[in-house]
Amino acid sequence: PDRGLTGALNTNIVRRASRYILSEAGVPVEVVAAGKKGRDFMVRTRQNVVAEFTGLGENLTLEDMRPVAEVAAGDFLSGKVDAVYVVYAEFVNTLTQRPVVKQLLPIEPPAEGGQYADYIFEPSPREVLEQLLPRYAEIQLYQAFLESIASEHSARMVAMKNASENAKELVTDLTLERNKARQSRITQEVAEIAAGANALGG
Repeated sequence: PDRGLTGALNTNIVRRASRYILSEAGVPVEVVAAGKKGRDFMVRTRQNVVAEFTGLGENLTLEDMRPVAEVAAGDFLSGKVDAVYVVYAEFVNTLTQRPVVKQLLPIEPPAEGGQYADYIFEPSPREVLEQLLPRYAEIQLYQAFLESIASEHSARMVAMKNASENAKELVTDLTLERNKARQSRITQEVAEIAAGANALGG
């Protein structure tokens, strides 16, 4: 996400990414940061940020994912990295957004079993893979971004609802305090008037 006011969502995502990076101790990790909040955190914690994409906005298109996917798939295909993972907020429902780490590349082969056709590839399987892998990464990243945007909207809605409820509670408490102070002042004034009348009449 590029903006705040999402409760703990941004913090939870960057913490999840940090925990994953720490779990890979000894393995060089390169970070491609998407979103201002994540980028700022990764730079602040001195991670190896090799590319950053900010200002992608909420009206993302598949085309917007192409540069991100090209970095991820390109580094994988060139052998610069062994694996690519994406950390994002999985949208469960309006109240639940779960930070997850998902392996993007290499693609996990399906479980053994079942019948598979023996395909003839033209051009070679390697060339087909090199063409399809960036598109696959693009679609998977687009899905992750859309879930993160939905999670961001939900978290912001919940945070604003909680803030509104807290503000209403505060207004109620302050109104009660003001009424008590006003009542106390009126009572004191009435007592002073009564005491003054008694002194004059006495």
